[in-house]
Amino acid sequence: MMRSLYSGVAGLKTHQTKMDVIGNNISNVNTVGFKSSQVLFKDVLYQTTQSSTGATANSGGRNAKQIGLGTSVATIAISQSSGSAQSTNNPYDLMLNGSSFFIVNRGGVNYFTKVGAFKTDDAGNLVTGDGDFVMGWQVDPNDPNNVRRDTVSALRPEAEEFQTAAPEMTSKTYMTGNIVATDASLLTDDGVSTTVSIYDNLGYSYVVKFKITQDPNDSSLYTLALDSIRDERNVNILGDGNDKYTATLVGGASTIKFDPSTGAFVGMGGVEGVKGLELQIRPNNPDVKGNVFQDLSAPDQDDWITGIEIDCSNLTMYSKGKQCNVETHRGGTDLLGAGRQVGTLTDVTINTNGQLYGVYDNGVTRLMGQVAVANFVNPAGLEAIGNSLYQETRASGVFDGIGEDVSMLGESMTQGVLEMSNVDLSQEFTEMIVTQRGFQANSRIITVSDTLIEELVNLKR
Repeated sequence: MMRSLYSGVAGLKTHQTKMDVIGNNISNVNTVGFKSSQVLFKDVLYQTTQSSTGATANSGGRNAKQIGLGTSVATIAISQSSGSAQSTNNPYDLMLNGSSFFIVNRGGVNYFTKVGAFKTDDAGNLVTGDGDFVMGWQVDPNDPNNVRRDTVSALRPEAEEFQTAAPEMTSKTYMTGNIVATDASLLTDDGVSTTVSIYDNLGYSYVVKFKITQDPNDSSLYTLALDSIRDERNVNILGDGNDKYTATLVGGASTIKFDPSTGAFVGMGGVEGVKGLELQIRPNNPDVKGNVFQDLSAPDQDDWITGIEIDCSNLTMYSKGKQCNVETHRGGTDLLGAGRQVGTLTDVTINTNGQLYGVYDNGVTRLMGQVAVANFVNPAGLEAIGNSLYQETRASGVFDGIGEDVSMLGESMTQGVLEMSNVDLSQEFTEMIVTQRGFQANSRIITVSDTLIEELVNLKR
């Protein structure tokens, strides 16, 4: 009878433990990234009252007689199934679609979490709600379009270095439209004008004005000339003085030739296949350095000149209307070389690989780093330390300090989404009923055992 008492007590303890786990699961039903736990029981020591024997010539074998001593907790397993997704529209919120973990750092120690609710602090660091650094890989200084996959470090997407994008000098322009040979403006000194805005290598803008005039002796031959270049203050920078520049159209004759029979573009200077010229801008003072229109990387001053391509091959000479309609566009027909002003960071996007890109108002998209993840052979072996954080153990495997690219694991990240708890309330309430009945049944074991002991005591009156 005493054995049954202790078996009942063991059953009460284990069912109480299971109820504790169920209660914790239910209380975290709305906790972001929470993983539910499940209690598994095992039987405990047995008392052998009769040993087993084998068959002999005179008798058959017999089995052992054993009396169990109750139950205990075998393990508390953590479910690794994914929770549902909740949209937050926060650009720094991330959801991991897979079994890997985010890597965060607190006090120089790396921990792991499923909670991707991130933000930036006053220094531009990507951090958790508790201020832990989100770890990943930095941009390779030798290749700004890729990251360097070495030891993980804190990501800083809104650091000062990422607040602006460098400007770029315009290197290409092209003309479109139709030249009407009967337009009287073509025979005047002012001709037909067309303008285009360009940028220097500091990001300042200028308006370049060209004029096109007709050869009085040949209606299929036209001259392209530079009229003015005005800066942002509307001051013509082509003039005398050390602070002024000289602009030259180079690279071939500045005449535009059309086929008089078809009106199609032939070439520059009558040379078939020559599409255009180059606009070169250089200071009047040859000793001036820091010329915003020149590449100063060459050792020879004569090599500093950087030409701005002017492509005229898209012009036509058809009888269309009464006036010319010519436009000049910044950039080439290949959509390159347009140049840009200084850009200001306006948004941060994170792709499915965890790569962070800054989006700037000058059209630049710049790589800022990549969120790395940790993958464990046995993720259930991680030890929970609270605040939705886990630390590695010998059972889980050791983190190598470098991490993994989530895409190389066949997994992905989703921006603006958080993983919710994976607790299934219907299952938890069912387990609660079973646990309650198990606890009740074990309490009856103790009650009945006590009654039996009472009867034994009452044998002697």
